[in-house]
Amino acid sequence: MLELRQQYPLAGLLRVAGLARSTFYYQQAVLQAEDKYAELKTRIRELFARHMGRYGYRRITAAIRQTGTIVNHKTVQRLMREMGLKSLVRPKKYRSYKGTVGRVAPNVLQRRFHAKRANRKWVTDVTEFNVAGEKLYLSPVLDLYNGEIIAYETARRPAFEMVRNMLKKAFRRLSPKDRPVLHSDQGWQYQMPAYQRMLKKRRVRLSMSRKGNCLDNAAMESFFGTLKSEFFYLNKFASVEELQQGLAQYIHYYNHDRIKLKLKGLSPVKYRTQPSQA
Repeated sequence: MLELRQQYPLAGLLRVAGLARSTFYYQQAVLQAEDKYAELKTRIRELFARHMGRYGYRRITAAIRQTGTIVNHKTVQRLMREMGLKSLVRPKKYRSYKGTVGRVAPNVLQRRFHAKRANRKWVTDVTEFNVAGEKLYLSPVLDLYNGEIIAYETARRPAFEMVRNMLKKAFRRLSPKDRPVLHSDQGWQYQMPAYQRMLKKRRVRLSMSRKGNCLDNAAMESFFGTLKSEFFYLNKFASVEELQQGLAQYIHYYNHDRIKLKLKGLSPVKYRTQPSQA
């Protein structure tokens, strides 16, 4: 009708179409509103697809703003809702607590999850995956300075060797002057004398959550929830080996590409390596 309006009077066109004038102007306004956000919707879809559904409206807004475009987060949230773009619910995690099997350490961290520099405060835990009837365990270390996974190890059994290898990788990140706190839950691996000897030898201070208080290690819990909702539950794996490869790719993505709003819209590695943080 918009094209015909250039040749015929609007009143006649509305009479032939059986439309009220108010209905015509309403539909025109709707079309113009859709056109107004057409480009923004395309950019939102591209970012959502590029990050495989892992970005919510806050990160999508931050990513768009980084390109120099001013956009309101409420607009992005509304458009994503209209397009049905949202993340999955986070699942429960593997629990390694088996009672007191060794020495339990005090809660040195005390939920102080902020660090002013790298290698000051670390957190760790173990989580479990199930693929085709087989299990895979992941043991990472996260630096609270920038949320970076600085070391990790996977294994088909939650044996102490997995944690030992993870620690060896993490210790390579330390300078002779570094004396971080390493916080965990009261899992049996962390109560073992061998684990505590490794930390003492490297002058790493041991810290443990109180029994039954998962919030004491909320930063690690948050990473596991993000990992499973953004990666594990969005994909299908034919084997444990395929899952291991995917975990390596996701952790690299998480460290190098996935932006964090509390890091000024930068990824953990970009935040750590920016000149002002040197």
